[in-house]
Amino acid sequence: MRFGQMMTKPAWGALALTALLVQGCEQPRQVSTTRLYAIDQAGGAKICNAPKAQPADGQVTELPMSLTNDGGWCGLLVSKAGRPYSAGLLTARPKDGKVYVHTVGDEMRIDYTPNPGFAGNDSFLVKLVPGDGSVRVNVAVAK
Repeated sequence: MRFGQMMTKPAWGALALTALLVQGCEQPRQVSTTRLYAIDQAGGAKICNAPKAQPADGQVTELPMSLTNDGGWCGLLVSKAGRPYSAGLLTARPKDGKVYVHTVGDEMRIDYTPNPGFAGNDSFLVKLVPGDGSVRVNVAVAK
């Protein structure tokens, strides 16, 4: 054997051993496939106070929400043991606003937008699916 061949075999062997050791130490990565778009965050009311909640199955959970009526929405995040609900069914509509139920990231968000010029109290009820839990949102709107 020539000198160059003798040096090459041990170098390749060490390189292969290092690659195997590094590969064995690598932790599997969990990549979220849920997308969060900028539009999901745009248009919110300047003042919005709403809790993040995990409603219990079989119960109606009362949740407060307060916001200013500046043309924006206020969003309430709900989840079930860290997972979003599949759907939310609006079973009692608000009298003075609109409700939009949708998934944002890994959570379900219930958005309330008051009618232009409205100030006062409003409420609505959303049934969460899967399960038999509901949330009644009591809204206080200020000008």
